[in-house]
Amino acid sequence: MPAITSGKVLVTGANGYIAVWVVKSLLDAGFSVRGTVRSESKAGHLRTLFASAGDKFEVVIVDDITKEGAFDAHVGDVDAIAHTASPFHLKAVEPDELIVPALQGTLSVLHSARTHAPKLRRVIVLSSTAAVVRTNPNPAETLILDESSWNEEDVVTTREKGAAAEGGVKYRASKTLAERAAWDFVAKEKGLGWDLVTLNPPFVFGPFLHEVAKPEDLNTSANTWYFTVKSTLDNEALANNGASWVDVRDIAQAHVQALLKPEAAGNRFIVSSGSFKFQDFVSAAHKIEPTLPEGNTSYDPSKAKFASKFDNTRAKTVLGIKFRTVEETTKDTLEDFKARGWL
Repeated sequence: MPAITSGKVLVTGANGYIAVWVVKSLLDAGFSVRGTVRSESKAGHLRTLFASAGDKFEVVIVDDITKEGAFDAHVGDVDAIAHTASPFHLKAVEPDELIVPALQGTLSVLHSARTHAPKLRRVIVLSSTAAVVRTNPNPAETLILDESSWNEEDVVTTREKGAAAEGGVKYRASKTLAERAAWDFVAKEKGLGWDLVTLNPPFVFGPFLHEVAKPEDLNTSANTWYFTVKSTLDNEALANNGASWVDVRDIAQAHVQALLKPEAAGNRFIVSSGSFKFQDFVSAAHKIEPTLPEGNTSYDPSKAKFASKFDNTRAKTVLGIKFRTVEETTKDTLEDFKARGWL
């Protein structure tokens, strides 16, 4: 499929933390954007934020993304779709609270794309490294995970334990099932005029464009970052707890590049800056803003150990992503917090 360098992109869940940056990046790259939100109350902030885009940006209401035909009326004139709408929280009791909207929402978009989008050339599904991770069989060595890895373990655990499964397990299962369904759909359908790309970020940090009234209302990963640099973890947790991360602006740019690069077609992309322990961000924040706590001053980043790490080679070589550093993301996020009066 040739590069998509212009035209209209449908962005689902356009008021989300990542999605608002995706909208901005697409508009900055010259695309027109139609964003979906669940209710009119979620549309006003977006219209104000992107007022300067004029008729290149519009918002439409899709109150239930799991309904059959939910997107039929909104895909007829689009050249690409960026499907970002999917829940991310760890509070679900029944697994279906996460699995149904993640899985059925994805399939709803794809069914509409198949039947009602004659101009469509590419669908991007925002997945997660939650669909990539798996247990390290040899804890003595760091397990390197690439796009060939799939998280089947948490799907099995969720099926076996149901509501008794841990929150993170249920969430990871939802992301695996949704992404698998997307690839299975494309494999089974013949004669599609469009191709599929999936993007798999880990924890997403960085400044905000979406509507948030107070820090407690931040999405899960950003909430964790904010209260960590404000020092809610003990020294042991700061030095030992962590995972992998990416700046929200980098995953947004990955959406743009996934349209501009013909060779992105048919690929998964792990979009990860690298691994971190929470003390890495605490140290960076304290250096920039000395009124913030130092955290664990005995922490030595060179001795940090990780059960697994993600190989981001494909995102760098195919999409050309130049990832921001811990220091860059921390600086910009703190400036955003200060502007909001949160520091």
